[in-house]
This record gives sequence, C-alpha cells and structure tokens, in this order.
Amino acid sequence: MNSSSSRQLWLNLLLIGILTGFFAFVLYRLFFSLNYNWNWSVIPTYLVRYDEQSGRWLPNILLQGLFTTIKLSIWGMLLAGLLGLIIGILRTSKRLFFRLSARTFVELIRNTPPLVLVFIFYFFVSDQILPAIGADTFVRGLSEEWTERLAYLTTTPDLFIPFLSGVITIGIFQSAYITEIVRAGIEAIDKGQWDASKALGLNYFQQLRLVILPQALRIMLPPLANEFISTIKYSSIVSIISIQELTFQGLQVMSSTQVTIEVWLTITAMYLLICLSLSVLVNHLEYRLNIYNRRPA
Repeated sequence: MNSSSSRQLWLNLLLIGILTGFFAFVLYRLFFSLNYNWNWSVIPTYLVRYDEQSGRWLPNILLQGLFTTIKLSIWGMLLAGLLGLIIGILRTSKRLFFRLSARTFVELIRNTPPLVLVFIFYFFVSDQILPAIGADTFVRGLSEEWTERLAYLTTTPDLFIPFLSGVITIGIFQSAYITEIVRAGIEAIDKGQWDASKALGLNYFQQLRLVILPQALRIMLPPLANEFISTIKYSSIVSIISIQELTFQGLQVMSSTQVTIEVWLTITAMYLLICLSLSVLVNHLEYRLNIYNRRPA
C-alpha cells in the first residue's frame, strides 16, 4: 500500500470515527441525559389494532396515514409526470410563445414556497373549481361498491376533496421539476437523431414519440425516480389542510397521548423505510442502465 492510499484510508477511518462519535453523543443525550419519560408502549397500539368484529388485525391511524401518504404520492407523481412531460416538450419547442409560457410556469412554481401553493390550491380548487363541476356531489352519490374502490385507491368520500386538492398541489409543484428533467433528456439526444427521423418523413410529434422520447426516457428514468422519493417527503406538507397522511396522523396521536419524541421517531423511521427502499431500487436501476449504456454497439 502506497503512502497516498494509506493517508486516504486513515482519513476515511477518521471521518467514520467522527460521525460515529457524533451519533453516539446524540443518542446518549436523547436517551440518557434528556429529562423525558419514554413511553414506547403507546406506539404499537396506534400502528395496528385488533378488530373483534372481523377477528383480524387491522392498520391503525399511523399505518393508515402511511398508506394515505403512499397513495397521495403515487397520484401526485402521475399528475406531475403528465404535466411535466407536456410542459417539458413545450420547453423544447421551436415556437417562442410555447417556450416562454413553459419557462414562466417553471420559474413561477419553483420560486414559490410550497406552503403558499398548498393554501392557494386548497382554497381555490376545493372551494371554487371542484364544487363548480360537482365533484363532491358525484363522489358522495357513488354506490357502496364504488365507494369501497374509491377508498382503496384514494380515500373516503368525505375526505376526497382535500385529498384531490393535495394531489393537484403536489402534482403541479413537482411538475415544474419534472419539466426540467424532460427538457434536459430531450436536449441530450444528438441532433443527428432529429435529422435522421426527419429524413424518414416523420413529423414533429412522430419524431418525439418514435425516436426521441424512447431514447430520452433512458436518461430521464433515474432523476424521475429520485423525484418520486422527493414527492413522498413533500407530501407531508399537505397535513396543514387536514389530509390524513402520516404527519397529520402523527400530530393527532401526539395531541391525544402527549407522547412526542416517540411519535416523531416512529414517523421518521417510516419515512426512512420507504425512501431508503426506493433509493435502493433507484441505485439498482441506474446500475442496470449504465450496464446497458456500456454495451458495445
């Protein structure tokens, strides 16, 4: 081992030692020096409950909040992906009006605090647009079978309007970032691909659908997957409009039990479990794509 490698090894060990000492200090202060009465026995009762009527264990409000967070993130990401794809294509358009309109949308959303967007879309969408199109009346008039399907895919009818407002808010906010991913993916494709597809007689939309986007998608997939992880974390902000996702349910548990740190640590662990699992999948995806890109032509 040469001197450079030896110094790098000792530096890495020093950094690991510093980080280990820091986390040990934090844990010591948290569990031993903090004047706090720990009560972890409360947490399991709010994760699952036993239903005597059905004779089964069912998710309690913390797990229900986790499921709502996942559903909210999935629907929000689908909306964001659709909007981001359309606006991203407009960002690369040859027409100045389309490019300026898309750029204005991106800059407006990216430079507005998410909390402000939540309130704007909640009060405007839920109070003006959705009642005007009769969404609440339609949802409440569904049959029992469709109500169960709606609750399985989204939430119960009485909470559907806030849930939909949250989906729209997350979708619009995340679409601004996905727009830039789509734009970068399209612009990363060599100009010769455009020229070759044009020489084949394809129009602009056929070029995008058949030639450009399939190649750009391989570039866009890893950052899009990372955006989905960000969407899960951003979803906690809609707790302020009483959407019963994980953070909101955690606040409810804290207010009823006065157990604070245990609940926050449990919520943190649940978010970490989802996000770290997705991060592993994203890393695996990037690895597989890199192998594909390194294959000889």
